[in-house]
Amino acid sequence: MLGAMGITLWAPAGSDVAADAPAAPLAEPPARPDDANLPRSRAVPDIASAGSDIATLGWDALRERVASCRACRLCESRTQTVFGVGHPRAHCMIVGEAPGENEDLQGEPFVGAAGRLLDRMLPAIGLTRGEAPPAQQVYIANTLKCRPPRNRNPEPDELARCSAYLHRQIELVQPRLLLAMGRFAVQTLLESAEPIGRLRGRVHRWRGLPVVVTYHPAYLLRNPADKARAWADLCLAAAQLSG
Repeated sequence: MLGAMGITLWAPAGSDVAADAPAAPLAEPPARPDDANLPRSRAVPDIASAGSDIATLGWDALRERVASCRACRLCESRTQTVFGVGHPRAHCMIVGEAPGENEDLQGEPFVGAAGRLLDRMLPAIGLTRGEAPPAQQVYIANTLKCRPPRNRNPEPDELARCSAYLHRQIELVQPRLLLAMGRFAVQTLLESAEPIGRLRGRVHRWRGLPVVVTYHPAYLLRNPADKARAWADLCLAAAQLSG
């Protein structure tokens, strides 16, 4: 079953994914001696006061609000915001971490090597990000809408100031399941500092919605031994969706 539907499909022979994979999202933040050279805002607005009506916005207004957001310093280094893609009423909503270089350039979450791996993972449980009915097509959004410089780990204040956008996306989609991929997605939704290895394998809740946690595809590219665990997580997600 694993070989036919999941594990072997994720790493085809001769693949060069290691060469263009983004920085591993579970790595410790690298030393950043040149951060002092980054431009700094004189005043960083608080998203709670600058956009207290976020919870009332529809899709178009929310997209425009994200595109113009200056709630943290990430707005100063981004190429563009990465809002989200997929079916607006998807049964399964995937929550990722922060945009990488490719996402920043293309304005879409999960592209590049990690995105290609995700594209091979989803059909194994009957899902896709291509056009399909809401039971099959997922919706994908990141916890952060802007790329951190040099793909560093998100900072707590950045995650906090961006969380209202993600919360509103979840409210608009009204999914039956949230699939959290990567440490920062899990920490944002579950408000837990526990590692993924201790949280996976069971169903959690976010405001009543079931949440399944698993490893980020970029992590799996560098740790293929954990693909079997990720496959088990996907099977758990599929069981929740069909239940």
